[in-house]
Amino acid sequence: MKILNKLAATLCIPFVIGCVEKQQDTHQNEGKNKLNFIIIFADDLGYGDLSSYGNPTIHTPHLDRMAHEGQKWTNFYAGASVCTPSRAALLTGRLPARSGMASNERRVLFPDSKNGLPTSEITLAEQLKTVGYKTAAIGKWHLGHKEPYLPTNHGFDYYFGIPYSNDMDKIDGLLPYWDYCHQPNDSIKPEHFNVPLLRNTEIIEWPADQHSITKRYSEEAVSFIKKNKDKPFFVYLAHNLPHVPLFVSEEAAGKSKRGLYGDVVEEIDDGVGKILATLKDEGLDERTIVVFTSDNGPWLPFKNNGGSAGPLRAGKGTTWEGGMREPGIFWGPGNIEPGLVSEIGSTMDLFTTFSKIAGAKIPDDRIIDGIDLSETLLHLAPSPRNSILYYRGTELYAARLGDFKAHFITEGAYGELGARAAHQTPMLYNLSHDVGEKYDIASKHPEILQQIQELISEHKANLVVGEDQLVERE
Repeated sequence: MKILNKLAATLCIPFVIGCVEKQQDTHQNEGKNKLNFIIIFADDLGYGDLSSYGNPTIHTPHLDRMAHEGQKWTNFYAGASVCTPSRAALLTGRLPARSGMASNERRVLFPDSKNGLPTSEITLAEQLKTVGYKTAAIGKWHLGHKEPYLPTNHGFDYYFGIPYSNDMDKIDGLLPYWDYCHQPNDSIKPEHFNVPLLRNTEIIEWPADQHSITKRYSEEAVSFIKKNKDKPFFVYLAHNLPHVPLFVSEEAAGKSKRGLYGDVVEEIDDGVGKILATLKDEGLDERTIVVFTSDNGPWLPFKNNGGSAGPLRAGKGTTWEGGMREPGIFWGPGNIEPGLVSEIGSTMDLFTTFSKIAGAKIPDDRIIDGIDLSETLLHLAPSPRNSILYYRGTELYAARLGDFKAHFITEGAYGELGARAAHQTPMLYNLSHDVGEKYDIASKHPEILQQIQELISEHKANLVVGEDQLVERE
């Protein structure tokens, strides 16, 4: 059987920031009454791609049910507007610039990247293992494809998935990437992308059959839940779709009025339904919190093969709202207090919130950017988060404080939708009144700009940017 070492000529030594030891698992037999956690993380799903968030032609009844029975957040943010830094932010509860998982030269990791998430970082899986949780990562990883950086070396007991984006390792002899991915989808085949499928650290399929992969991810999650129903567990289910190229199973093909993109989203929703049904059948529904969100906004240059940010401006790769504001749905009968939450939350907050609920100690040897949202989730108290920082690489492009957002630098995604522009007078928008960021009100509110500048000054006084882990290649 092929092993991971065949994916690269050499394994690199993990980069370590400082000499912080990871917390050890000291509570293996503890916690039968602890809540379970499931994070379902889509890839490139837009704010407007679910029927519960206003999409008129994509039918997502299971996610809609989660939103109805639980909490639907309308101001929930990813930690970055592209894959690698966003995933690092969720799992570590830290801005990716701190861990070196953000770069001004290469925005994400690639199959020729040398490094990955430093082992000095503490993941949510490692946090939960200190209080007796069984942990699984299923789906797209994209935090380092070499063995030292894989999920099994970052606190996960089990891994099943692809190590980076589903469009990487495109084979030679095809059209250039941007031209190829605009071709009719019946001309795009799984074998055109040499993406491996791993179980733990072994390659079990190469290239991965992407037609069945969404279904298989959901089945793996169901299997892990059943096997670990007598222990507290954490499942991180990170779908590699609806990132292009789009693939669906035969059962899901042609069902959505939105075409292939809608088929993909509806198949993800179908998997959510299977997971919810399993929790109920196993008597775990009142002992489990399920979260659904996405890593960043829709990849708009791919038109009908990309999603929709709904009323938000722009999409993936940008620091406009469409790049980072995502659906945020929390479900947990008897635990999550149902309601519509219009206050601010972030994927980074999951680290702190779930650690607190599970009884895991928050690390005190580093800055954690995640905020504890447990009172909001469990009792519908106001969210304690009042700000969001919008980074592109290691540069702060924008900041939100309360209802107001200031843009200091704006730039389009991957060279599209506008060149980089630094604004001597920042642009200012009231996101409660102008969610599409159309009407600059900076001249009317200099006092708000001053408050945001003070927020940034305080943040930067405590910011140490980690060594760039994305730039170095083999």
